[in-house]
Amino acid sequence: MNDQAKPAARPFRFGVVAPITSDLATWRDRVRRIADSGYSTLLMPDVPTWQPSLGPTLATAAALADLRIGSWVYAAALHRPDEMAWEAHSLSVLTEGRFEMGLGAGRPGIEVELGRPAVSAAERRARMRETVASLRTFDGPELHTPVVMAVSGPKSQALALEVADAVTFVLPVDDDRVETTRRVREFGAHRDLELAQHVAAIGDRVAPFMAPPDLDTAALRAADSLVILPSDPAAAAEEIQRRREEIGFSYFVFGADFAETLAPVVTGLAGK
Repeated sequence: MNDQAKPAARPFRFGVVAPITSDLATWRDRVRRIADSGYSTLLMPDVPTWQPSLGPTLATAAALADLRIGSWVYAAALHRPDEMAWEAHSLSVLTEGRFEMGLGAGRPGIEVELGRPAVSAAERRARMRETVASLRTFDGPELHTPVVMAVSGPKSQALALEVADAVTFVLPVDDDRVETTRRVREFGAHRDLELAQHVAAIGDRVAPFMAPPDLDTAALRAADSLVILPSDPAAAAEEIQRRREEIGFSYFVFGADFAETLAPVVTGLAGK
């Protein structure tokens, strides 16, 4: 018999990945609407040459609206650890603690596509570890920048258990609910971290910058994948509550194109 008490459910919070896919005035209006809808965090992808630099863009967003900001996520394959840590610390200072650092290995091959030397999986993990260590040094005893680490295999999960404040799982699109539940529960048994869910598709649409645009949403539904949510807000809210109860996910991240559609979900569940 297991005598350990089940950890109390964490309150729901919701983030939005909001790349600049329009003119700046339209993007600024979108940032303000996201904040007004009750989302906790506005997030930016790390995609050099596709978007303005992550740090200045997030600082701009933080000045536009009173909400948290974050990277989703810094790609260790593309940056030096001390540079990532310094930028993250700077954003924490400039926003008075409203920044959270999303950190991951980076998509396989992304550095080669950008004309840079290939970086092995082991080196990517080493950079992630060094980044967090440098960030803690920069922060000192008076500041703690939260780190949300994107994890996939056992080695990155072990690293997150050591140094992260929260995790988001890089889920294969063919993982079904049973497999995902097994993976996440097994991870959560080792340490009580906040568990984040990257939701790439809503209904029949795929969020830009969160998955390949040709992602097969019908196949996701057929596989009972957790990468997708229904487009009906009531059904989405029911599914989100199920995922917290059965698996432990409490932080859900959507694409900005779905922010208004899912605003009723956020209004009903945020903070509860």
